Amino acid sequence: MTRSDVPVADTVVDTGRYPLTDPGGAGWREAVEGARRELSRVGCCVLPDFIRPELRETLREECASVAGLAHDRVETVNAYNIAVDTPLPEGHPGRVTMERGNAFVARDQLPAHFLIQRLYGSERFQRFVADCFELPRLHELADPLSGLVLNVIAPGQAHPWHFDTNEYTVSMLTQAPEEGGLFEYCPNIRSAEAENFPDVAAVLAGRRELVQTLRIRPGDLQLFKGRFSLHQVTPVRGALARHSAIFAYSDRPGIIGSAERTRQLFGRVLPEHLAAETARADQLLD
Repeated sequence: MTRSDVPVADTVVDTGRYPLTDPGGAGWREAVEGARRELSRVGCCVLPDFIRPELRETLREECASVAGLAHDRVETVNAYNIAVDTPLPEGHPGRVTMERGNAFVARDQLPAHFLIQRLYGSERFQRFVADCFELPRLHELADPLSGLVLNVIAPGQAHPWHFDTNEYTVSMLTQAPEEGGLFEYCPNIRSAEAENFPDVAAVLAGRRELVQTLRIRPGDLQLFKGRFSLHQVTPVRGALARHSAIFAYSDRPGIIGSAERTRQLFGRVLPEHLAAETARADQLLD
C-alpha cells in the first residue's frame, strides 16, 4: 500500500493510542467507551495526544501561518449570539452583554493540504467521532465558512460565555498560550427541552458552583456537547496567542449558520447564508 492509499486519519492520528486503523476492534471500542463515559458524565471528553507527536509542530506552524487572516473585530455579544437588541424580558440572561475578542479564520481560508482540513473531511475520523457521540453518523456542516474554523485568541483577549449552534463540537488546541486561555464549561446546563435561564443567569453573574475547568494541550482532541453546555475561554496572557481548530459536525445534513451569527464571527456572509435558514431540531435561542 502506498502512502496515498492510506486513509488520512491513519497518517495524522497516533493510531498506537487511538487505533482508527481497526474500526470496531478492541482498541477502538476501548477508546470509544471511555469517551462515551465522560460525555455521559460531564458532556465533555479530552483524548490526549491524539495527533502523532512528529506532526504537532507541523500542526502548529500551519495554523499559525493563517492566524493573521482571522476576522478580529471586537464585538459586544450575549451568550446566545443573537442580536444584543433582541427584545427580551427583564432578568433574561440574553440581556447580559460581554466583549468577545476572539477571532476566526473561516474554512474557505484554510488550505486543503492543512492537517486540520484533511482530518475534518476524513470518513474514518468522522466515524470514530460519531461512535464516541453514540450516533450512526455525523455530517460536515453545509456552511462554507463555519464547518471548520481556526479560533484565534490574542493576548489580552478572551472568548466569553456562549452556547454553540452545532450539537457536536470537536476541537483541537494547535498553539497554547503562555498563560491563561483555560477552557471552562457548565456541563449540560440546558437541554433541548429546557433553557434553564436561572442557572445560566447565575453563571453569567459570577457564580462558580456549576463551572468546571480543563487544561488542554496541543494535539489533544476535545469532544464536547457545546449546544447544551455554557462555555468560555478565559483571557489569554503572555506573548503567544491561543489557537484552536474547531471541527463542527451535526447529526443532520445541510446545516448552515444564521446570517447574524455569521456576520459576528467572520465579518461577512455568503449567498448560502442569505438563502437558507438553519433547520433546528429544537427551539433553543441559539
